[in-house]
Amino acid sequence: MIIGDNVVWKVGELAELTGITVRTLRYYDQIGLLSPSCYSDSGYRLYDETDLSHLQQILSLKDLGLSLEEIKTILSDKSYDPAKAVSLQIDRLKENIRIQQKLLKELQNVSDLMKMKEPLTVENFTQLFGMMKKSHEKYFTGRKTNMENHLDRLEDFLVKDPGPKEEQS
Repeated sequence: MIIGDNVVWKVGELAELTGITVRTLRYYDQIGLLSPSCYSDSGYRLYDETDLSHLQQILSLKDLGLSLEEIKTILSDKSYDPAKAVSLQIDRLKENIRIQQKLLKELQNVSDLMKMKEPLTVENFTQLFGMMKKSHEKYFTGRKTNMENHLDRLEDFLVKDPGPKEEQS
Protein backbone atom coordinates (compact mmCIF):
# COMPACT_ATOMS: atom_id res chain seq x y z
CA MET A 1 0.00 0.00 0.00
CA ILE A 2 1.33 3.48 -0.83
CA ILE A 3 0.28 6.56 1.10
CA GLY A 4 1.77 9.76 -0.26
CA ASP A 5 5.32 8.86 -1.27
CA ASN A 6 5.69 6.23 1.47
CA VAL A 7 5.19 2.49 1.25
CA VAL A 8 3.25 1.24 4.27
CA TRP A 9 1.98 -2.15 5.33
CA LYS A 10 -1.07 -3.11 7.34
CA VAL A 11 -0.34 -5.41 10.26
CA GLY A 12 -1.34 -8.51 8.27
CA GLU A 13 0.83 -7.50 5.33
CA LEU A 14 3.80 -6.87 7.60
CA ALA A 15 3.24 -10.22 9.28
CA GLU A 16 3.25 -11.97 5.91
CA LEU A 17 6.32 -10.03 4.76
CA THR A 18 8.38 -10.80 7.88
CA GLY A 19 7.05 -14.15 9.08
CA ILE A 20 6.04 -12.62 12.42
CA THR A 21 2.48 -13.34 13.52
CA VAL A 22 -0.15 -10.62 13.61
CA ARG A 23 -0.64 -11.46 17.28
CA THR A 24 3.05 -10.81 18.01
CA LEU A 25 3.00 -7.49 16.15
CA ARG A 26 -0.09 -6.40 18.08
CA TYR A 27 1.59 -7.45 21.34
CA TYR A 28 4.73 -5.48 20.46
CA ASP A 29 2.48 -2.46 19.90
CA GLN A 30 0.63 -3.07 23.17
CA ILE A 31 3.87 -3.11 25.21
CA GLY A 32 5.33 -0.15 23.33
CA LEU A 33 8.13 -2.10 21.70
CA LEU A 34 7.05 -1.56 18.07
CA SER A 35 4.25 0.88 17.45
CA PRO A 36 3.09 1.61 13.93
CA SER A 37 4.09 4.91 12.37
CA CYS A 38 0.48 5.80 11.70
CA TYR A 39 -3.05 4.51 11.47
CA SER A 40 -5.42 4.47 8.51
CA ASP A 41 -8.68 6.38 8.58
CA SER A 42 -10.30 3.02 9.39
CA GLY A 43 -7.99 2.52 12.37
CA TYR A 44 -5.65 -0.05 10.82
CA ARG A 45 -2.06 -0.07 12.03
CA LEU A 46 0.26 1.10 9.25
CA TYR A 47 3.97 0.31 9.33
CA ASP A 48 6.63 1.99 7.18
CA GLU A 49 10.26 1.22 6.31
CA THR A 50 11.46 2.76 9.58
CA ASP A 51 9.20 0.36 11.47
CA LEU A 52 10.55 -2.51 9.37
CA SER A 53 14.11 -1.53 10.35
CA HIS A 54 13.05 -1.28 14.01
CA LEU A 55 11.50 -4.76 13.81
CA GLN A 56 14.75 -6.14 12.37
CA GLN A 57 16.63 -4.70 15.35
CA ILE A 58 14.14 -6.25 17.77
CA LEU A 59 14.51 -9.65 16.12
CA SER A 60 18.32 -9.37 16.09
CA LEU A 61 18.41 -8.61 19.81
CA LYS A 62 15.86 -11.33 20.52
CA ASP A 63 18.02 -13.78 18.57
CA LEU A 64 20.89 -12.87 20.89
CA GLY A 65 18.77 -14.13 23.80
CA LEU A 66 17.54 -10.84 25.25
CA SER A 67 14.08 -10.51 26.77
CA LEU A 68 11.54 -8.10 25.30
CA GLU A 69 11.93 -5.82 28.33
CA GLU A 70 15.71 -5.78 27.87
CA ILE A 71 15.26 -5.07 24.15
CA LYS A 72 12.90 -2.20 24.92
CA THR A 73 15.46 -0.70 27.32
CA ILE A 74 18.31 -1.10 24.84
CA LEU A 75 16.39 0.41 21.92
CA SER A 76 15.36 3.42 24.01
CA ASP A 77 19.02 4.12 24.86
CA LYS A 78 20.30 7.01 22.72
CA SER A 79 23.78 5.43 22.51
CA TYR A 80 22.42 2.17 21.05
CA ASP A 81 24.20 1.20 17.83
CA PRO A 82 22.14 -1.12 15.60
CA ALA A 83 25.26 -2.07 13.63
CA LYS A 84 26.79 -3.53 16.79
CA ALA A 85 23.77 -5.80 17.34
CA VAL A 86 23.94 -7.02 13.74
CA SER A 87 27.68 -7.60 14.13
CA LEU A 88 27.07 -9.67 17.29
CA GLN A 89 24.42 -11.66 15.46
CA ILE A 90 26.83 -12.30 12.57
CA ASP A 91 29.53 -13.50 14.97
CA ARG A 92 27.08 -15.83 16.69
CA LEU A 93 25.88 -17.22 13.37
CA LYS A 94 29.46 -17.81 12.16
CA GLU A 95 30.21 -19.75 15.35
CA ASN A 96 27.05 -21.83 14.92
CA ILE A 97 28.00 -22.57 11.30
CA ARG A 98 31.51 -23.60 12.36
CA ILE A 99 30.08 -26.02 14.93
CA GLN A 100 27.56 -27.42 12.45
CA GLN A 101 30.31 -27.92 9.84
CA LYS A 102 32.38 -29.89 12.35
CA LEU A 103 29.34 -32.01 13.21
CA LEU A 104 28.71 -32.62 9.50
CA LYS A 105 32.33 -33.71 9.03
CA GLU A 106 32.07 -36.19 11.92
CA LEU A 107 28.76 -37.58 10.63
CA GLN A 108 30.22 -37.98 7.13
CA ASN A 109 33.22 -39.80 8.61
CA VAL A 110 30.95 -42.22 10.51
CA SER A 111 28.77 -42.69 7.42
CA ASP A 112 31.81 -43.47 5.26
CA LEU A 113 33.04 -46.03 7.78
CA MET A 114 29.59 -47.65 7.90
CA LYS A 115 29.38 -47.82 4.08
CA MET A 116 32.77 -49.51 3.95
CA LYS A 117 31.57 -51.89 6.67
CA GLU A 118 34.46 -50.75 8.84
CA PRO A 119 34.05 -51.11 12.59
CA LEU A 120 33.44 -47.88 14.45
CA THR A 121 35.86 -47.19 17.25
CA VAL A 122 35.21 -45.62 20.62
CA GLU A 123 37.15 -42.61 19.32
CA ASN A 124 34.74 -42.27 16.36
CA PHE A 125 31.77 -42.26 18.70
CA THR A 126 33.48 -39.95 21.18
CA GLN A 127 34.22 -37.36 18.50
CA LEU A 128 30.69 -37.62 17.12
CA PHE A 129 29.08 -37.33 20.55
CA GLY A 130 31.31 -34.38 21.40
CA MET A 131 30.23 -32.48 18.29
CA MET A 132 26.56 -33.36 18.84
CA LYS A 133 26.84 -32.09 22.40
CA LYS A 134 28.42 -28.82 21.24
CA SER A 135 25.69 -28.40 18.64
CA HIS A 136 22.93 -28.82 21.20
CA GLU A 137 24.80 -27.04 24.00
CA LYS A 138 24.26 -23.62 22.39
CA TYR A 139 20.50 -24.18 22.42
CA PHE A 140 20.31 -25.30 26.04
CA THR A 141 22.77 -22.66 27.27
CA GLY A 142 20.59 -19.97 25.70
CA ARG A 143 17.45 -21.40 27.31
CA LYS A 144 19.19 -21.66 30.70
CA THR A 145 20.38 -18.05 30.51
CA ASN A 146 16.91 -16.89 29.53
CA MET A 147 15.36 -18.79 32.48
CA GLU A 148 17.96 -17.38 34.89
CA ASN A 149 17.16 -13.84 33.67
CA HIS A 150 13.45 -14.44 34.24
CA LEU A 151 14.11 -15.78 37.75
CA ASP A 152 16.34 -12.79 38.56
CA ARG A 153 13.62 -10.37 37.45
CA LEU A 154 11.03 -12.31 39.48
CA GLU A 155 13.28 -12.15 42.53
CA ASP A 156 13.76 -8.39 42.05
CA PHE A 157 9.99 -7.96 41.82
CA LEU A 158 9.35 -10.03 44.95
CA VAL A 159 12.01 -8.16 46.93
CA LYS A 160 10.56 -4.77 45.87
CA ASP A 161 6.96 -5.85 46.54
CA PRO A 162 6.85 -8.65 49.12
CA GLY A 163 3.04 -8.68 49.04
CA PRO A 164 0.48 -7.98 51.79
CA LYS A 165 1.78 -7.99 55.32
CA GLU A 166 -0.14 -9.67 58.07
CA GLU A 167 -1.64 -7.32 60.60
CA GLN A 168 -0.05 -7.31 64.01
CA SER A 169 -2.53 -7.62 66.90
